[in-house]
Amino acid sequence: TMIALEAFRNGKHVVMLNVEADITIGRHLAAEARAAGVVYTGAAGDEPACTVELVGFAQSLGFEVVAAGKGKNNALKFDATPAEYEDEARRRNMNARMLVEFVDGSKTMIEMVAVANATGLVPDVPGMHGPAAGRDELAQVLCTREDGGILSRAGVVDYSIGKGVAPGVFCIVKPRHPRVLERMADLKVGPGPCFSLLRPYHLTSLEVPLSALRAVLKGQPDMQPLDRPVAECVAVAKRDLAPGETLGKIGESDYRGLAMTWHEARAQGLLPLGLAERARVNRPVRAGERLTHENCTACEDLIVTRIRQRLDQSDSRFLAA
Repeated sequence: TMIALEAFRNGKHVVMLNVEADITIGRHLAAEARAAGVVYTGAAGDEPACTVELVGFAQSLGFEVVAAGKGKNNALKFDATPAEYEDEARRRNMNARMLVEFVDGSKTMIEMVAVANATGLVPDVPGMHGPAAGRDELAQVLCTREDGGILSRAGVVDYSIGKGVAPGVFCIVKPRHPRVLERMADLKVGPGPCFSLLRPYHLTSLEVPLSALRAVLKGQPDMQPLDRPVAECVAVAKRDLAPGETLGKIGESDYRGLAMTWHEARAQGLLPLGLAERARVNRPVRAGERLTHENCTACEDLIVTRIRQRLDQSDSRFLAA
């Protein structure tokens, strides 16, 4: 955050690879960049920007966007802790804490909240559905109940743990005209009425220079949060937490992320995941319970906490929307 703000003050564009910062105070960073006449953007090659690219493509063709998201790359274990993954992390030349951030689902929740905040799509239910839908049946599962799927509505973010989806991203679309539906089926995209547009890879850091080039040469971001809050990633206790404890980092043993709509999180007074590090526990919290601004106090020594407090005050105008 400090580096980004200093870069803006010095007239520099910023390609943000820290999705955790983006979902916590991304709207503030985007506004500061605009005021400085520079670009703030998410990074090409990471799943959020790749997903947003697919959503834009689908919208350009006039499709209804039913769902968009990613395939989860690692096994899913909500209560994972670094101690369990030291050996695997060593084999993969990774930090165990960072590996656990992927395994416990936090990273997937974070990334899908970033997509939501950039597109207006929302989590259908807290934590999303995350079905075991393979690439061939994805469009028949992540569609509305009226179309034979599991969603209560269209226009959502989600993820799949099914075979053949990871390491890709997807956008489930529905044609708005019978002739288009007929053409999509004839092109063997799928049986319909919904179809899966799948990008079967993301090249992470290898694609990031493209964002830098587009920012400098065209003044265009690849992904940027909307001016209004859409979704939130909140913190859920992995273990019983006692008053007086100071919480550690994402991917450790204290908490994990959970995606939900911003309105739900705000109504329940839930603590954003990006403010959980160094927060102080005020009341007993049982494993599986959500952290709130009442049972925890965010660390006000951190600039991200102070910026988020100002955003939250400003966001009160959206509560009646």
